[in-house]
Amino acid sequence: MTVTIDGVERELEPGTTGTDLFADRRDVVVMRVDGALWDLARELPAAAAVEAVTVSEPDGLMVLRHSTAHVLAQAVQQVNPDAKLGVGPPIENGFYYDFDVAQPFTPEDLKALEKAMQRIVKEGQSFVRREVTREQALAELAHEPFKCELLTHDTEGAEGASVEIGEGDITIYDNVRRGGEVAWKDLCRGPHVPSTRVLQNGWSLMRSAAAYWKGSEKNPQLQRVYGTAWPSKEELTAYKERLAEAERRDHRRLGVEMDLFSFPDEIGSGLAVFHPKGGVVRMEMEAYSRRRHVEEGYEFVYTPHATKAQLFQTSGHLDWYADGMYPPMHMDEERDVAGNVTKQGQDYYLKPMNCPMHNLIFRSRGRSYRELPLRLFEFGTVYRNEKSGVVHGLTRARGFTQDDAHIYCTREQMKDELTTTLNFVLGLLKDYGLEDFYLELSTRNPEKSVGSDEIWEEATATLREVGLESGLELVPDPGGAAFYGPKISVQARDAIGRTWQMSTIQLDFNLPERFELEYTAPDNSRQRPVMIHRALFGSIERFFAILTEHYAGQFPVWLAPVQVRAIPVAEAFDGYLQDIAARLRAKGVRVEVDTSDERFPKKIRTASKEKIPFVLIAGGDDADAGAVSFRFRDGSQDNQVPVDEAIDRIVAAIETRAQV
Repeated sequence: MTVTIDGVERELEPGTTGTDLFADRRDVVVMRVDGALWDLARELPAAAAVEAVTVSEPDGLMVLRHSTAHVLAQAVQQVNPDAKLGVGPPIENGFYYDFDVAQPFTPEDLKALEKAMQRIVKEGQSFVRREVTREQALAELAHEPFKCELLTHDTEGAEGASVEIGEGDITIYDNVRRGGEVAWKDLCRGPHVPSTRVLQNGWSLMRSAAAYWKGSEKNPQLQRVYGTAWPSKEELTAYKERLAEAERRDHRRLGVEMDLFSFPDEIGSGLAVFHPKGGVVRMEMEAYSRRRHVEEGYEFVYTPHATKAQLFQTSGHLDWYADGMYPPMHMDEERDVAGNVTKQGQDYYLKPMNCPMHNLIFRSRGRSYRELPLRLFEFGTVYRNEKSGVVHGLTRARGFTQDDAHIYCTREQMKDELTTTLNFVLGLLKDYGLEDFYLELSTRNPEKSVGSDEIWEEATATLREVGLESGLELVPDPGGAAFYGPKISVQARDAIGRTWQMSTIQLDFNLPERFELEYTAPDNSRQRPVMIHRALFGSIERFFAILTEHYAGQFPVWLAPVQVRAIPVAEAFDGYLQDIAARLRAKGVRVEVDTSDERFPKKIRTASKEKIPFVLIAGGDDADAGAVSFRFRDGSQDNQVPVDEAIDRIVAAIETRAQV
């Protein structure tokens, strides 16, 4: 039979498997047959297009992690035969598996499970695929209630269930020992690596946590074990080092250490307060953004935090986004002394979005084509009713401020405006110190969208064209768009290589229709504008967190809470440094003089711990020479710099947004 292998036609004997084909390729873990991933042990069909998939490729790594999740589940049921299985998908950087067990897993339990997994790996058990009917699967897995539920009910809400069951054949994977004995089995779509020996020692269990079945608190609470898996021990070690560095940079820890912000219990989960030092950083972030927006032709608006329900009925948010909104407040109802309603009340909502209110500003008077593009900008605080389990510091909050803009333009202006907006976004992010970007194009989810196919196709094609012309990598995100239009999101990599979603640019033909927005065209006809939604930071709070972690708290001088700390070698030089500090303050520099009773070495250590960019030191020689000595964050010094030169150097570093 003829088979195309990695683009080359070959004649093979019927019954040839991927194992036969790639026997000399130890790095090949699965194969792609006519575009679908298959186990190597499966027989190749005639006329198939076959590609080798190595463990270092994204698909190969996903399979490696999925197979490791199976070994974890097998180990759990070896150690605890009463444990019931949930789902166990691969995820970014690893995998997890959910279990119904009597007691939560402890760190000691995870160590014991790792030892059991190591024994399974050393046995070299084969992953053997077996097609079954639904009835056979239910019979074999009758002791697994969650697996049976996946077989007999809708899998909606069961995150990770797609690795267990989906369209097409139902399959069970047997873990088979060398003698042919079935050691364990699981409902699974596969594919898997050929043998547990492929897993070697590039994996580790990381932690455990509670997780509701299908993500609903109405369902049983399971215990989720997270792990990571890599092709080699060296890659595992490198990943753990990246995690350790990320922990050192965690904005929640640095926020406490540097006295930037906090989350008081009295206020509530996901609602931050910024302390004076954090407030200064935020003030500088916002002030620079405001200045750049003015330069780019944006006009500033302000809108209230709450509104009547009707506004979000018009916009469609109550149809598509109600679960993400805070519950309504029923207000304005009036009753007589007998308790009878004399005036009907109505529901008010905290706003989750600013766009409906900006539409009202556009609609507040007649608009001419001469006013377009109209760029409205607001630092607008919004509120999202996030589940407590997903709230995470400043990066996933319940109340936050968006740097939100809505641009109204004609269809003829649409592409140029999108291009200009994307260039503005990228330039401004670079000003804050981010340099490494790619783009993601989120397209329509047919089950959660409004508007005609033609409108969506035009909007998506325009965004795709703008993204490709930027020269950046454009990655598809099928079904990831908002209900009203497709979007491009700017993804930025930070100093340790992590990816963060930053700015979003969404094209919207639908909300102008829903709000009946119009402008007068040159021929005096009434036309609908195109609407572009744009959040540059995403939110101030989230961007604050990203910058804190990107810089590990060592902000560039212009953003640093304290830009200069002056430390006298002895009390006699307090006045000398106070005079220099006064000159710096006159130039807008945030400077402190440490006149505390602490010893000089302790003052230096404190300034280092607080990550202050410039430390100015003055002793007798400095004062006699009319100079100061610089001490930098890395411990290096520049001694006896003339005071005028020192001031100029500090001011220049702030004005050029330099890092020191």
